[in-house]
Parts: sequence; structure tokens; C-alpha cells
Amino acid sequence: MNNDEKLKRIKELTDLLNLASRTYYQEGREIMPNIDYDRYYDELLALEKETGFRLANSPSQNVGYEIISELPKERHEKPMLSLDKTKSVDELISWMNGKQCVLSWKLDGITCVVTYEDGVLKKAVTRGNGEIGEVVTPNAKFFDNLPGQIPFKGKLIVRGEAVISYSDFDKINEEVADTAARYKNPRNLCSGSVRQLDPSVTAGRHVRLIVFTLVSAEGTDAAPEVPDFHNSFTEGFNWLEKQGFEVVEHMFTDASTIRDDIQSFKDRIPTYDIPSDGLVLAFEDVAYGISLGRTAKFPRNSIAFKWQDELAETTLRKIDWSGSRTGLINPVAVFDPVELEGTTVTRASVHNVSIVEELQLGIGDTINVYKSNMIIPQINDNLTRSNTAVIPDKCPVCGGPTEVRRDNTAALLYCLNPDCPAKKVKSFELMVSRDALNVDGLSEMTLEKLIDEGFIKEFGDIFRLERYRADIAALDGFGDKSADNLIEAAKKASETDIYRFLYGLGVPGIGLAGSKAICRALGNTLDAIMNADKEKLLAIRDIGPVLADNYVRFFADAKSRNAALDLASVLTFRKDETESQNIEKIFEGKTFVITGDVHHFANRREVQDVIELLGGKASGSVSAKTSYLINNDIMSASAKNQKAKELNVPIITEEQFIEMLPEDRRPQA
Repeated sequence: MNNDEKLKRIKELTDLLNLASRTYYQEGREIMPNIDYDRYYDELLALEKETGFRLANSPSQNVGYEIISELPKERHEKPMLSLDKTKSVDELISWMNGKQCVLSWKLDGITCVVTYEDGVLKKAVTRGNGEIGEVVTPNAKFFDNLPGQIPFKGKLIVRGEAVISYSDFDKINEEVADTAARYKNPRNLCSGSVRQLDPSVTAGRHVRLIVFTLVSAEGTDAAPEVPDFHNSFTEGFNWLEKQGFEVVEHMFTDASTIRDDIQSFKDRIPTYDIPSDGLVLAFEDVAYGISLGRTAKFPRNSIAFKWQDELAETTLRKIDWSGSRTGLINPVAVFDPVELEGTTVTRASVHNVSIVEELQLGIGDTINVYKSNMIIPQINDNLTRSNTAVIPDKCPVCGGPTEVRRDNTAALLYCLNPDCPAKKVKSFELMVSRDALNVDGLSEMTLEKLIDEGFIKEFGDIFRLERYRADIAALDGFGDKSADNLIEAAKKASETDIYRFLYGLGVPGIGLAGSKAICRALGNTLDAIMNADKEKLLAIRDIGPVLADNYVRFFADAKSRNAALDLASVLTFRKDETESQNIEKIFEGKTFVITGDVHHFANRREVQDVIELLGGKASGSVSAKTSYLINNDIMSASAKNQKAKELNVPIITEEQFIEMLPEDRRPQA
């Protein structure tokens, strides 16, 4: 490679790595696996060093994401640098230079610097681009574990990672009925929660700040006393814990124990509830670490250890091309089973056409596979590089034409058919979701697979899967029992409420509450529901002109109407219990808001169903029209509690709500 080619490659790598960072940090998606990012990054560093040429926007000089939100901006008192990294324990031992160090989790959330003055939380700012961050103080006040007031009255600055635990992430996702709208991972949810313009959203997300650095503790005229940390990194941690902070889990280590200590962390990965992508090693001797200084991008007093990926050699048997709701057709490598990190792996995403071409894949090739961050299967390298893989010119889902779209960074394959069923997977996900027809076992992944195979083209096909029973049983990851369970779940779900059917159709703007109101007002009959005119709809509470127009337009569309009729033909609608004359509408005209955990009902949706059954309305936000806020934590400082107190809305516990119910409507003990 001559010098001109090297400069051209530097520009290509800079653009590619900046795009990868931007899409990951700002859009919550990946265009390449971590191992490829690291490889390209190392190549860029080597070329910059060799040529002495570096672009101003090089990722080797810039840290974090570009600020694009409307949050206030603020320059950090000290730059927030990223950490140098290694996957080699031998390199760590060399870096330690015989010193005692502190080993801790490298948490995967969003970094914040938090300032206290006079013992009170003064300011919280995200890392941003390392120089300038976003001010998120109103949101930080709603972090689950961050002290609002501490005993120390001087000026204190700490750095920590705002995180959402896996268990809280799962609970939050369970509340999102539309599976297509569910959050992809805790880090992206946390980033969006911390950087909210509305702090009330943050309040419900269970964000925690786990402190990993004591930046400074300074005396003031009013509070001159500053503790002596005895030049100890861990003494600072101990003191912060006494102030009420949650600090990152850590342990002492040295060259003689570090291999075993790393292994002890590694063994806990499957059960550790906080997202982590490695470990951090820091010098226990604070003054020594500071004396080492910094590079343009990295401090020298700490270093990140990324997990060494376990590689396995196997044979590529085929490439599945999977359609998606955006029209993008994604390649998935299927290979002979291998054991990785304690599990059997047979498939790995190849991400896009560019990677297929770069790896020169072909059926029968010998490939190395690994689990990125010990979780996600990826291809590391192709050892034979036959380059015989064929990019399909027809969509594997609908048979329509495809097109490879290339730009400066990647080549992507798209289906050009606007009516491709794969593009409608989001609508299928809504239809089988808990609040709609509630077909157990039809996850997003399973739906996409059945749609890709052509077993599901319309809503009604969900209930005709017995036609493909043998084919489903033969699919990778299925089997006879799984196929039978899926068919049985569809059969069970085919007896349903008509409002669930209407909600699942996805009429624009018509949610679950609106579907219930429309069905009840129109007598719960299919003919009335599908032929309602604007005048009848406007007579229903909370249905305005826009929603009414959407509704009429939806059922006037031939495709939508035929799909609804076809689905209705395979369903049995239960009689609406609220039609019974024996149910007294004791909550008529009352509006409830439900927040927090419930202990006697299965979930908040069950509470809402009881309210609506008895004539009331359940809302998501507190207003002057709210009759009661149900919250088991009456003393909570949540935004809903505060709003209720401002408006003099009664806050009642779940037990108090149960006391209001007729005996036959109370949950069973």
C-alpha cells in the first residue's frame, strides 16, 4: 500500500468508525460487531502512527457521542477521557508494573459527572463528547439510588455510570404491549431515560447511578473539613458509601492474583444483573496514577479489560436471508454446531452484504465464530474464503425483486415489494400481543421465521398453522413439541373478546381503551364495528374527528377490510361481561391512574380491567379529572404522586382500592 492508498484508507476508516459510533450511541443500533470495530480501530491507529496523518474528526481523538438533543449543554471542568483497552492478561500485568491495583466491573450505561455543594445535589451532566455534556440534573433527581442530600458539606464531584438492571429492563418491557415497540437493550433504554426532556419519564425507568470515581472533594468557607483518603483509591470508595452512594463492585488485585480475580468476575457474568462489557483496572496508589499523566485520549491511571472472545472453528452450511419490517434483508450464517461460553451455537448474524463480501463467504467454508461480549454469536474470520456466496435477487419472503444499495460505508440488500409480509411484521406482533389476541409463544423472532417461510401472510393464517405442522417442526430451534404448543396456543387464543380483535387490527390512533369504548358503544357486534360511520363514532367518549376519520378510512380500505373479515372468520368472540345487567357500574364517571407495583392483582392491566368492568376509566397520567391515584408507595417522591398532591387528588393503596370493590370482584388471596 503506497502513501496515497494509506491516506485514502485512513479516511475510509474514519468515516466508517464514526458512523458506527453515531448509530450505536444516537440510534441504538449496530452496523458491525464489536470485534470488527476494534479491528478497524487498531488498523486506523497503526496507519495514523505510520503516516503521521490524522483527520480532525478521527475517532482516535474524539470521545463519546455528538450532542444532538435539546438539553442544556455544559463544558466539563476536566475532560472525561475514555479508557485504553486490552484483552490480554499479560498486558495487564505489564501495565500494573508491580503495583497493587483495584479491579471492578466496566458498566455499560451512560456516564455522568455529578456535583454536590453544601451537601445538596447541584448538578448532573452526561459525558457527551468528553469536553461538553448535557445537563440532566432534573432527571438525576429521579434516579432510584442517587442521594439528594449527603452529610459532606463541601464541594464534591463524582463520576458514575447510570444503568438499568436486566431485571428492571425486563419488567419495563413487559409493560409494552406492542412487541415491536419494546426496547432492545438496557443501555439504549438507559441512555434515552437519562436524556429525557420530561423527568417524569425518567422517574418510571428505575435508573441507578453506580459511582466509579471520586473526582474531587473540596472544602469551602462554610465547610472547610475534607476527609483524608490516605492516597487510597478504595478509601475514597469507602467514604462515598458512607455518604450514601452506591459504588461499583471492586476488589484488590496484584500480579500474583489477577488471573484468578478476573476469572471470578467472569464466572458471575450469567447472574450479574447490571449490564457490563468488561472490567476496569486502576492503581490503588492515587498519586502514582496521577503522576503517569495522560495521552490525548486516555488517562494512564486506569485501563479497561475486554473479555477475550472464545473462538471455535466450524463449517458454514448455508446463509439464510431474513426479511425485516424496514425492507432490509439480513444475512444469517448457519454452521455446524459448536460449543461457545457453555452453550451450543449454530447461527450468527452477518449484519449486511458488505461483511459477506469482506469475509468472502461461501457454503462449505471453514469459519471461526465467537460470542461478542460472551453473548452474541458472530463470525470472526473465514479461513478458506471461497467467495461463492450468492446475493439473492428475489426476496426470500415474498419473491419480489431485491436491490443492493451501496454508499461509502456499507452495502445493504432490500426488498422492493411494498406489500412484502416481512414489512408488516410489526402489525403481526401487535395482533398476537398480550392486549390483543395474546397468542403465547409467538415472539418477534418466531413470527419473523414463520413469515419468512411463507406460513403466515395474513392475520388469519396465525390460526391455520396446523397446515404447516410438519414444516414448523422441522425448522431450526423447533421440533414436534414446539410446533404442537404453538398450534395449541393459537387455538386457545382464537376464543377472544371482540375489543381485542379491534385493537389488534392497528387502526391508527385507536388504542386498547378506545377499542373497548367503541365495541361497547356499538353493541359488540362485528357488523356494527366494521360499518360504523363518523357520526356514530363521534358520539363515543374520547373519540374525536381525527380518530373517527382514521377509523372510517381504515375499514373503507379493501385490503384492511378483507384482512379483518378473514381473521374474524377463524375467531370466536366471547360475550362482553359488562353487558350483564347484574354488574353495578360503581365507578361510573370516575377516572383512576395506576402506578408502581401491585401485589394482589397479577399486573396493572388486571386492575385496569376491573375498573373498566365497573364503569370507570383508567388513565396514564394525573390531571384535574383524576378521581384516584393508586400507588402502594404513598410516600413516594414520584412525579405522579407530586402531581396528585398538587391537585388534591386522593392517593390510595391497592388494599384501599380492593376495599372499594364488590366481594365477587376482589382478587383471590
